[in-house]
Amino acid sequence: MISVEDWAEIRRLHRAEEMSIRAIARHLSISKNTVKRALESDRAPVYQRPAKGSAVDAFEPQIRELLKATPTMPATVIAERIGWERWDNESGIGQGKLTTEFAAFAGLLAVKVYLCRPRDPEAKQLASYCASSG
Repeated sequence: MISVEDWAEIRRLHRAEEMSIRAIARHLSISKNTVKRALESDRAPVYQRPAKGSAVDAFEPQIRELLKATPTMPATVIAERIGWERWDNESGIGQGKLTTEFAAFAGLLAVKVYLCRPRDPEAKQLASYCASSG
């Protein structure tokens, strides 16, 4: 698909500069068929993406109800109330324990590893404190 600018340029080159289709194609490095289609069309090209569903579509009525009752409800609370599981990737990582390989690696580096709960707001503060005091 060509841009609107290319479409306009093709038409200008053909009408005002009287360039041939072949010359325009060579000048713009596009196909002769593309040049022909641009000259035949009365309208500028419009990109249209086919509509496709969202993972949230099934939950939309519940979300709208919750937001109608409490417009400032955080997304995390909404996700908990509707039973949304897809957004939380952290809970499955490591399942609260270090892998043997990582524990051995941490031992080689002589560092202490702190395991934090998923989405723990104090985790960033703890990491910042450990980095600054280390």
